[in-house]
Amino acid sequence: MSQVSSMAEATARIKALEAANAAFEKTNAQLQTRIAELTAQLDWFRRQLFGQKSERRLLEDNPHQPLLTGFAEHAQPPAPAPTETITYQRRRRKERDEQCLTEQGLRFDDTVPVETIEVPVPEADDERYERIGERVTHRLAQRPGSYVVLRYVRPLLKRRSDAKLTCPAAPPGLWEGSSADVSLIAGVLVDKFCYHLPLYRQHQRLAANGIRIARATLTGWVHRAAGLLAPIHEAQLRHILQSKTLAIDETPIKAGRAKGKG
Repeated sequence: MSQVSSMAEATARIKALEAANAAFEKTNAQLQTRIAELTAQLDWFRRQLFGQKSERRLLEDNPHQPLLTGFAEHAQPPAPAPTETITYQRRRRKERDEQCLTEQGLRFDDTVPVETIEVPVPEADDERYERIGERVTHRLAQRPGSYVVLRYVRPLLKRRSDAKLTCPAAPPGLWEGSSADVSLIAGVLVDKFCYHLPLYRQHQRLAANGIRIARATLTGWVHRAAGLLAPIHEAQLRHILQSKTLAIDETPIKAGRAKGKG
């Protein structure tokens, strides 16, 4: 009896071990499958993070990725970006202007004085030659700034009946007793404020043209001319203040930011 019971116990134990082994094998297979799925997912994420990037990436349908299964089926290809056709007009290359009188492309209008210079030709006086035409070459030249002294001559008359003298008055100037013509004052202001030519350089230019004027005289002319222009400035200021919007220049200027300077 003891042997029979021992055999029964051994058989039952073997069956229990076999059942446990089968359960372990099933669990092991499930774990191996899970490990494969997680490994595939990890590889996919690594490719996304560290692999080559592109604007369009196709999803891979991996059977070991149940969480991602079906993404490729429902994924739609990206729609093409909307485009628009832009038309523009290109400025046609400008042909040579009618005022372009030279092959070198020199252009000038009718207000520019033209000085004609006849080039001497020794053969011109030779009877064997005859003039059939001419060829013209234009070159832009510069003359130094010219000044002129206006000399007003006023005849002094004496009436014969009573010997009374009469003489016409001199043309009025900007200021009484001033030797400056209005054209000179206008030129000084334009050169200084439009072309940024300082008064001391204008003084040098006057001296180079043989005119001796004190630099303080030029300064006085500018100050007095500014007084004559004050009504225009005030009218412009009133017009600006009456407008609804003011256009100002808010460009910052670095002033007094350097170390050691006030």
